[in-house]
Amino acid sequence: MQTKRDWEKIIRRMELLMRLKSFPVAFKMLADKTELEKIPFMRRLAKKVTLCQLITLVRNFDWTVGAELSDFVSPVCPSILGLTEIPEIYKDGTFRSIVWVKTRADARKYEASIPRLPLGKYEAVAMAPLVYNPFEPDLVLIYANPAQMMLLINSLQFEDYEVMHFSCVGESSCSDAIARCYLTGKPSLTIPCYGERRYGHAQDEDLVMAVPADQMEKALRGMEALYRRGIRYPISFAGAEQDLTNAFPGSYGTIGQVEAIRGKNDRRLLLGVTGGIATGKSTVVEMLKKKGAPVIDFDLLARKVVEPDQPAWRDIVAYFGEQVLQEDRTLDRKKLSDIVFRDIEKRKKLESFTHPRINEEFVKELEKLISKDPNAIIQVDIPLMIELNLQYMFHKLLVVYTPEEVQIKRLMERDGISREEAVNRLKAQLPIEEKVGYADFVIHNEGTLEETQKQVDELWEKLKEIQNSRGTGTA
Repeated sequence: MQTKRDWEKIIRRMELLMRLKSFPVAFKMLADKTELEKIPFMRRLAKKVTLCQLITLVRNFDWTVGAELSDFVSPVCPSILGLTEIPEIYKDGTFRSIVWVKTRADARKYEASIPRLPLGKYEAVAMAPLVYNPFEPDLVLIYANPAQMMLLINSLQFEDYEVMHFSCVGESSCSDAIARCYLTGKPSLTIPCYGERRYGHAQDEDLVMAVPADQMEKALRGMEALYRRGIRYPISFAGAEQDLTNAFPGSYGTIGQVEAIRGKNDRRLLLGVTGGIATGKSTVVEMLKKKGAPVIDFDLLARKVVEPDQPAWRDIVAYFGEQVLQEDRTLDRKKLSDIVFRDIEKRKKLESFTHPRINEEFVKELEKLISKDPNAIIQVDIPLMIELNLQYMFHKLLVVYTPEEVQIKRLMERDGISREEAVNRLKAQLPIEEKVGYADFVIHNEGTLEETQKQVDELWEKLKEIQNSRGTGTA
C-alpha cells in the first residue's frame, strides 16, 4: 500500500523528541477484509485475540497484524470497531453489571455511552509500526507517560489553538481513544483500562492518545518549535525549595517589571523590531530612526557585555575554554557561533551567560532615552526576540519579512557561504513565516528600497496615531 508521507522521517524525529518506549501504531480500518492480504509482513494470529493484545504486538513486538470479526475472542472489541452489533445481553445491561457497575440500569447507561464506529462500514482492522511506512493510516496510537503526553498536547495546540477535551468511559478505553478519534476527527487521549493493562501489557504510567494521521506533521512542527524554546522531555526540575526568579521566562515576572519597561506615567511607545537573518531588518531600523525613533540595538548590547573581563566574558571562557578567544583576548565570535549553531544545548548555555546582562544594559539604555524624551517612540532591535520570548516587553511588534528563499540567497551572497551553511543558520531561528504570526506590523522587504520606504512611512503614521490614543497614565 502506498503512503502519502515519509512516515519514517516523521516518526523517528518524534520518537527522539518524546523519547518514546514503544512504536507509534499505524491504525487503519478496512472496508474489504481481503485488503489485509496486500499489506507487507502481515501476521494473522491462529488464536482468538483482543484489540489490546494486537496493539501490544505492534507497539512492543514490532509486528504487523490484522483481524476480522471471527478473530476476536468476544463481541466487545469488534462492536467498538463497527464490525458487529452488540448482543442483547450487552444492551440490556447484564454484561456490564456482572463486574463494572452496581445495577443493570447503570450498565445500560454505560453501554450507551461507549463511542462506536458505524456498523457495517468496515470488515477488518490493520495495525503496524508506522515508522516502516506500512500503509497510510487513519490514525496513530501513541503510548506515553503523562509528562510526554503533556508535551504532545502542547505541540498539537501550538498552531490553531483549541482546548482539548478528553474522556474515559472506564472499561473499554479503546473506544475513548480509537472510536472517539474516528468520530470527531480530533486527537483523543485516555487512560488505558483494566483490560488493556491485564491483557495488553499497558504499564502503570501509560496513557494513550489517538491522533488523526493528518495532524501528525502539525504535532511534530509544534514539538520542534517548543524544543527551540526550551520546552523538552524529560522536563528538568527547577527545585521546589529554590528561588525560581531566574528559572521562569521574563513574561512570568511581576506587573511592576513590565510597567517599569513599558512605562506607566508617560507616553513612551516601545516597538519591538525583529526579523530573520538577511531579511534587511537593519535597513528598516535605519529608516525608522530617520523618522525620529531612537534605537536600542540588542546586538550592540550583546557585544558590550562580552568585552574582556566582563562577567559574561568570564562565564563564557570558563565554560567553552580559551579556544573561543582571539589573540587580543576578545571573543572569536565566528568560532563561538560555529559551536553553538551545531549544538542547541551549548547555545542555551551561552544565552544563560549573556541574556541577563544584556537585559540589565537594555534597562540602562531605556532610562537614558526616556530621561531625554518621556514621549519617545523607541524601537528595540532584537534579532531573536520571539525565540527568547521577549515580546511581553513591548507595546507593539514589528517583523521585517522576506521569503525564506530570498533569505538564503542573501545570506549566501553576504557571507560567502554555501547553501547548506545558509540553511543551517536559518534553522537556528524560528522560521520567518512563524514569526509573522506574532507581529502587529509586517514590513515586506523583498522589493525595492522605495517600496520598503513607503511601508515605513505608513507604519510611522500608525505608530503616532497609537501613541496619541494612549494618553498619559496608561501602561
